This record gives sequence, C-alpha cells and structure tokens, in this order.
Amino acid sequence: MAVLVLGTGLPTPLYAVYQARFGFSDLVVTLVFAVYCGTLVLALPLFGPLADAVGPRRVAVFGLVLAVGGATLLALADGVGGLYAGRAFQGLAVGAASGALTAGLVRAEPDGDRERASAVASIALCGGAGLGPMLAGALAQYAPAPRVLCYVVETGLLLALALSGAPTLPGRTARVRWRPARPRVPAAIRRPFLAAASMSALAWAVAALFLTLTPAYTTSLLRTHDLLVAGLSSGLLLLTAACVQPAGARLGQRRARRAGLVLLALGSTITICLRWIPSLPLPLAGVVVAGSGQGLAFMGAVRQVNEIAPDGSRAGVLSAFYVVTYVAEALPVIVVGLLANHVGLEPAVDAFLAVAVTACLCALFASRGQATFFIRNPYRVPW
Repeated sequence: MAVLVLGTGLPTPLYAVYQARFGFSDLVVTLVFAVYCGTLVLALPLFGPLADAVGPRRVAVFGLVLAVGGATLLALADGVGGLYAGRAFQGLAVGAASGALTAGLVRAEPDGDRERASAVASIALCGGAGLGPMLAGALAQYAPAPRVLCYVVETGLLLALALSGAPTLPGRTARVRWRPARPRVPAAIRRPFLAAASMSALAWAVAALFLTLTPAYTTSLLRTHDLLVAGLSSGLLLLTAACVQPAGARLGQRRARRAGLVLLALGSTITICLRWIPSLPLPLAGVVVAGSGQGLAFMGAVRQVNEIAPDGSRAGVLSAFYVVTYVAEALPVIVVGLLANHVGLEPAVDAFLAVAVTACLCALFASRGQATFFIRNPYRVPW
C-alpha cells in the first residue's frame, strides 16, 4: 500500500519542470491533481465490493498493474495530455487496490484487531504519499533524467510487489455477489457523520494544497530552483502525519480532532509568514506543524466514523466519508488555481491558508459545545 501511494506523490515536485517544458499555468497543475482525485472517487464504490466478490488478491494485482501503467504514461509524457492520462491511471489504481489491501491487512492481523489494521493502513497511506515527493525531488535534483528516473524506480517496486507480495494476499473465501457500494449515510448518524467528514475534508484540503501549489510557492519565495526543497515542502507534511498517528492513538477521537485543528491553524499561519521571513527553516517548521495537525484531525475523524457506522451499512458510510474527503481535496485547489491566474500564486495561496485558519478556529469553537454546530436554516449547513 505504501509503495502504491508513493507513486501518486512523485509528480508533486516535478510540476515546475513540467510547467517549464510544456508551458502551462498553475490552474492546469490543480486540474491534473483533480483528475487523480476524480478517478479515485469513481473507483472506490466500484472496486471496494469487488474485493469481497473475487478476493483481495486479484483486485490488488489489477490495481498494481494500473499503477505501472500510470507510472509509464507519466515517464513518457510529452504534454499535458500525458499527465492527465497518467494521473487518471493512478487514481484508478489507488481506488481499486486500497480497499483490497485494507481488507488483506484486516485478515492478516494476528489478533483480528480491525482498529489496529485500519491504523496500519492509514499510516502506510500517509507515509507512502509523503515519501513520494521527497524521493522524486531528490532524484530529479541530483540524478539524471529528472522526468523519468523516479517513475522507473516506482515501476520496479510495483512489479516486484506484483510478483512476490501480491500472491501472499488472501483469495476469495466466500461467494459474494458483486454490487457497487452506494455512498449512503443513515439519518440517525448524519449529524456526527457531517462533523467527522467536515474535519477530514478540512485536513485533506490543506494537504492537497501542499501537494500541488505549495512547492512552487515555497521555491518562489525562497528564490530557489532546488527540486529537493520542493519535495520536502510537500512530502514532509504527510510523512509527519504518518509519524504522529501512533502517538495520537492514545488520545480520544475528540481530543485528537481538537489538537489537530489547533496545529493545522498554527502550521498554516507559519506558512503565511514565509512571505515576510523568507528562510528555509520556516516553511519546514510550518509543514511539520501542519502535518501533525493533519494526521491527528484525520485520525480522529476516521475513528469517529468507525464508531458511529452501523455494521449493516458500514461500507456505504465509509464510501460516503471518502467521497466527501476526496472531493474536498480536489475542489479547493482548483479554486486556488483559478485565483492564481488572476492575482498570482503567492496571494492565492495566502488567501486559501487564511480561510483554512479561519475554518479551523470556527470548527474548534463549535466542537467545544457539541460535535457539530448548525446554522439555524432549513438546510442545516455545518460549520
């Protein structure tokens, strides 16, 4: 799972290289990322139940093959179309294989502890996604073939796993009819579900900005073209998120969410200060603090959804949760890309981070009284 999502982070520090070679705007960067999120959202409800019908092994191998196709398309890309196609394959790969690999983890856990298996899956996802930009930035800066070598490494790892690791996954254990999982939330849990989904959406919206536009924002303010710096400014966030989750597991889900909100707001504020204090330690500090907040907030949200989801509709609830998360990951960065075309990248990123800080503080204030604060209107809009 870690290697699978590692590939999805490889393009992050290379966007500046692609922009210089293919001549596209910051908006296209966000659209390329949105294609990945969109195909992932489409794949989740289709391939998640398929793992129950044919077994995790077959679906995982299919996902790994799609990931190899995505890496190949990105390595051979000679224009924006190649980037769109490669990212679409990566979204399908993660959407297809992540559910199967999580199911494999649950079955392989020695004590049958589903919560522990889910925590390991979350750490693998965040850790792999964080290592990807750092690996790509280091190889692109200090090794030959900056647009190709990282994908060659990823392809080699994926093929090795498809041949040696995937056969160890469990096959089909029972006859289950395949049926796409409808994202569905029972009325009885909608209020706490909205609280958790909003928290996850906020955490991943900030992460998405760091995975798309923050590398260019950081290198612009620091006046450097070092691709390793670009990779560190994005990958370090999710790597930190993976590291804090085991420590944060001892917190209750509500305390984890509150601590995550505070750290997300603080990390975003530190990043905004980079405009007036352009030094390398400052963005790295902002990334580490924001990453700690992202990890705690997302972990708390996932734990709350697992607690409230009824056994009979757990798949539909989790599907709805991840659909909200990935849609929230894509839409804000598209808005920032549109804004960057009119006012410039730095003011657009600053504006987004300021909105994120405000949203974190509002959510923190709302959580002090109850899980979710609702405006008094007919649509019950959550803060």
